[in-house]
Amino acid sequence: MKHTKYSAVVVGSGIAGLYAAIKLQREAKLPDGVLIITKSQLIESNSKYAQGGMVCVMPENKLDSCILHIEDTIKAGAGLTDRKVAEYISEKSAIVVQELQNFGVDFDRDKNNKLKFTKEAAHSVNRILHAGGDATGFCIENALVEYLLKQKDITVYEETLAVEILKDSTNVVRGIIAYNSERNEYEVIETPAVILATGGIGQLYKYTTNPDITTGDGIALAYRAGAIVKDMEFVQFHPTAFALSEEGTMFLISEAVRGEGAKLVDKQGNTFMQKYDKRLELAPRDVVTRAIFNEMLETGASNVYLDATHISEEKFAKRFPTIYATCMEYGINPSKDYIPVSPSAHYFMGGIKTEVNGTSSLKGLYAIGEAACTGLHGANRLASNSILECAVTANELVNYLKTIDLSANYVEDEKIKRTINSYKNPIQSDKSVDIENMFLRLKNLMWSNAGIIRNKQRLLIAKEEIDKMFIELGRTYKCDSRNEYEIRNMLSIAKVIVDFAISRRESRGAHFREDFPDKDVIAKSQQSIA
Repeated sequence: MKHTKYSAVVVGSGIAGLYAAIKLQREAKLPDGVLIITKSQLIESNSKYAQGGMVCVMPENKLDSCILHIEDTIKAGAGLTDRKVAEYISEKSAIVVQELQNFGVDFDRDKNNKLKFTKEAAHSVNRILHAGGDATGFCIENALVEYLLKQKDITVYEETLAVEILKDSTNVVRGIIAYNSERNEYEVIETPAVILATGGIGQLYKYTTNPDITTGDGIALAYRAGAIVKDMEFVQFHPTAFALSEEGTMFLISEAVRGEGAKLVDKQGNTFMQKYDKRLELAPRDVVTRAIFNEMLETGASNVYLDATHISEEKFAKRFPTIYATCMEYGINPSKDYIPVSPSAHYFMGGIKTEVNGTSSLKGLYAIGEAACTGLHGANRLASNSILECAVTANELVNYLKTIDLSANYVEDEKIKRTINSYKNPIQSDKSVDIENMFLRLKNLMWSNAGIIRNKQRLLIAKEEIDKMFIELGRTYKCDSRNEYEIRNMLSIAKVIVDFAISRRESRGAHFREDFPDKDVIAKSQQSIA
């Protein structure tokens, strides 16, 4: 088995991981360089598909302030947002936006060449920056990839999955075991800093806006290693995914369309949000999602519609070029026709418990971006806070790592040796498992039993079926393929989500229990270790 060493290993190539790797290479002392590993291609990540923008409180935006942004974040978070974290991230927003521009990100500007600020649901003022109209994630991701590829001392492993965190006998993280799915080879990678930036868990659900790679790998990896995880019951469902999308990942109809005045209507063109919230279409995502879901249940319809016909075709095509092109591909002209939409799993508020600088409960293990849970989002993420959190936490992680020794010194440790040897041996069982079928079963199970509306009976059904699938899979350590590692990770995360959802006997933010519809006034965040 190949054995290598690096000063830092970044697992994941979304905005958080790329930003961290670039800043580490520029600012930290790295005697052994930086490695980025991604289980797909470098450019492929959940970040790439983010249509919505990035929150930024800028001095030139006179109507805005950090105080306003913090209050909006806390309101959306349904009482579980960590105020100190919200304050810190808001106050750092202008700094990271300027640095992203230095790395080549071109945010949209108005006719006077000033940054253009827009509004999205649950924001009190215009403060959202976009790039490429409705392709913010892609534009930032692409700019960071281009910048990174020009740098020295950053190594990239594609088609490579982190499958085990190496801990010594004192519980300190010393590296990872990586699996290259193309060559079917394992590699021991020694490092004093394992940085998990692996994104979310959308593929656990039948309907999701997330790409195929979002299988909760980093969170599962950390949980198996004994790291504390937090707020795992809070899965955010986006209210408006394009209902005509093909099987698999659903195309997102950005919240910004409603920010431009689009209304939610039924097939006859009747609005319905007035029945649910005085903020109408700009209510927080959990409110809008449940309203749509309820309308679909009551009418038996498979979707509702967005009415954006008040926006001229020219303006819509310029403001939302990606959405316009996709709608037209399906024969829908947004300036003339209603856009069919329905809810879809979108973002994970839970994850590996970290401080704002990415430090976890395990020494040597760090997490940033959607895989981490800093407490910023509480029970329900405020729109466009996610990219901001990615950038700020990556920035703060690098500031922290600059203060410690990043020399990769090999440690002779019996616990590490035993873990490595377990990957040299054959897999525990050679029985054949229909992984594709298991993927589908799990996704259907989670959508039906641990989705938008939950109750104890359905959650217990999900728990029992997940346990059965674990036994059916029969893999404890080494697996036989990337798909097997992914389904094992998905089952691990699904089980924890269900356990947390059973424990939270109230309705709060994205977690709605029809058997406990009221909010518990003294409820707090939940956390757990493996």
